[in-house]
Amino acid sequence: MFELFKNLGKWLTSGAQWAGSDGIAHRLTEHLQYSLIATLVAAAIGLPLGLLIGHTGRGAFLAINLASFGRALPTVGLVVLVFLASGLSMWPVYIALVALAVPSIVTNTYAGMTAVDPDIKDAARGQGMRGHQVLFQVELPLALPLIMTGLRLALIQVVATATIAAYVSFGGLGRYVFDGLAQRDLVQVLGGAVLVAVVAIVLDLGLATLQRFLFRHRTA
Repeated sequence: MFELFKNLGKWLTSGAQWAGSDGIAHRLTEHLQYSLIATLVAAAIGLPLGLLIGHTGRGAFLAINLASFGRALPTVGLVVLVFLASGLSMWPVYIALVALAVPSIVTNTYAGMTAVDPDIKDAARGQGMRGHQVLFQVELPLALPLIMTGLRLALIQVVATATIAAYVSFGGLGRYVFDGLAQRDLVQVLGGAVLVAVVAIVLDLGLATLQRFLFRHRTA
């Protein structure tokens, strides 16, 4: 075991391992690209949907059940199915990652909106605020902590699952995991897993720091 981690340290710190199209720097860039694009698309879908159903109370049953259905989808199976239907492209990976991320964003946004005290919304309307003003000036700021939590959960899930890109012959850090398994190279497998974990932790800490900054700025 000690020898394995010793070899892992050499693998991670080798200059040759960071260079070229198969190097860590390039694979890391690919992985971040897959993860961030998928999360942004999921946010563009999930945030408006969660805000709408939370604000109006309409369609909540359907939206939440669709979100639960999305959570239950087998990610690898979805990738393979769309891959076979669409041919050699990244679309299957992005579709699977977006489908994975949307439920967390929708449910947390909806939960944040419904957690806003109805008396506060009534008071805002009593002051002459219209529907969109209540939504963006009252409900959204109060719901923001849970919304940010949903985004953080979605991003971490996507980062961890973006390794499936390598399953259908694309790049990312998952390349080390799948190639290492094929070659029976445990150091490469462990290196890929460690890199994915580090990326997930760094991004989560970054969003947590942003969240604290936003709330400190808002309450200042």
